[in-house]
Amino acid sequence: MNANLFLALRQGFPQDLDSIAIETDQGLRYSWRDLDRASAMLANWLGSLDLPLGSRIAVQVDKSVEALMLYLATLRAGHVFLPLNSAYQSAELAYFIGDAEPAVVVCSPVNFGWVSKLAFQKGNRYVMTLDEQREGSLLQRAAHHSDQHTPALRRPDDLAAILYTSGTTGRSKGAMLSHANLHSSAQCLHQYWGFAASDVLLHALPIFHVHGLFVAIHAALFSGCSMLWHGKFEPQRVLADLSRATVFMGVPTFYTRLLALTGLNTQACAGMRLFISGSAPMLVDTFTQWQQRTGHTVLERYGMSETLMLTSNPYLDDERFGDPVIARSEATKQAPAKRVGGSVGFPLPGVSLRIADAQNREVPEGEVGSIQVKGANVFAGYWRMPEKTAQEFTSDGFFITGDMGTLDAQGYVRIVGRSKDLIISGGLNVYPVEIEDALNNLPGVLESAVVGVPHPDFGEVGCAFVLAKDGATLDPTALLQALKTQLANFKVPKQCRVIDALPRNAMGKVQKNLLRDMV
Repeated sequence: MNANLFLALRQGFPQDLDSIAIETDQGLRYSWRDLDRASAMLANWLGSLDLPLGSRIAVQVDKSVEALMLYLATLRAGHVFLPLNSAYQSAELAYFIGDAEPAVVVCSPVNFGWVSKLAFQKGNRYVMTLDEQREGSLLQRAAHHSDQHTPALRRPDDLAAILYTSGTTGRSKGAMLSHANLHSSAQCLHQYWGFAASDVLLHALPIFHVHGLFVAIHAALFSGCSMLWHGKFEPQRVLADLSRATVFMGVPTFYTRLLALTGLNTQACAGMRLFISGSAPMLVDTFTQWQQRTGHTVLERYGMSETLMLTSNPYLDDERFGDPVIARSEATKQAPAKRVGGSVGFPLPGVSLRIADAQNREVPEGEVGSIQVKGANVFAGYWRMPEKTAQEFTSDGFFITGDMGTLDAQGYVRIVGRSKDLIISGGLNVYPVEIEDALNNLPGVLESAVVGVPHPDFGEVGCAFVLAKDGATLDPTALLQALKTQLANFKVPKQCRVIDALPRNAMGKVQKNLLRDMV
């Protein structure tokens, strides 16, 4: 049996291939037949290069439907898709090209000069261009090929994609995802979140990342639902399209920026059935404000490049939308069907999750420990890093995520931070999230981030970075004094700085390494 992921995605296409699959914010409309034919032409062009099966296709381009077609074509042709953040510069790209040794590199026309030079120096023969206006050499080459294509034979464990981690704490690692990994996750989310052909997904995420490509797009293709495609997140344009959509996926920053618009209300969201947030933690205040303003409760979930989706708050049996049949894990069946702010919900069906100590033994209920997971969605390892791969898996096959969390009596998972962010002050463990939660609840505080910095006596102490709400003036000394009434003294940061903005990566995660560099 051919386990090529493209076949599973193609099976989700509706019978009427001439119906609209994607409508862009530029007014372009693509049918399901367009996706099928164009991906076939691109796959046939790849086939004309006589590349070995499993060759890497590196793609660093702006978001476009044609870039999505290239992803589908890469799967069809039996190769490995390697999406790269469009913000990466020459030194970063040189590392990725040298490490992955892609057979084909696709870049934006404006970057062709320096990208092609890097690629040719690394021995690459094929450098193509593609931009968001459907211009470039890639489509010109593919236009001469047939629009019929038989997908390459792939086994479940064959590689489908490599995703490089952000590399904020050292050398970037390439997470190897198989056809079976991606298929398993797509099928699970399709069922768990109740996707149907009648849905309309509002897509404003980048597509070089798990969230925008493997969660959002797979969910749409797997169910045959159409997409409203935004090249980038622009709050006013997204707000205007909510009336035409049923599902929206975003990072917390998307939600805070939408909340800043006066037009966001229950009427604007009347046709929506589901708002999903991930890639970074959402403040409980944002979660609550969204409920009050829209009448909808955001569904938070948790995943990572190496594992795809791991947990999710439940899809509520809401009387407004009937009673959809949702596949749930045994833990979810026993838990109340309620989305809880500050929690990422329950392990998804097929995912084994435990909270463990340093010896990989499960900790008592409610205690903080290392989040470890196992399942068909979990990757096989890091590209060309067997030693690192071995370090990240336990002897009984659990992947050590690097996140610290808790599991309560009802089965809800809460993340308290990355293990590397743990502050050990005077031999005592301090979890930044606990301090951040306390700071965020103080008057005038919009958001905060706490990092550990060296200290001659305690080894390490906390330093808090705080953002003020509009119109508020914050006194760092007063904030620290207020914390002393709520937290043990060893947890209270020794420094506090009020800043204008927190540094974030493309998916909205606070880059704490940059905050440490500021101290």
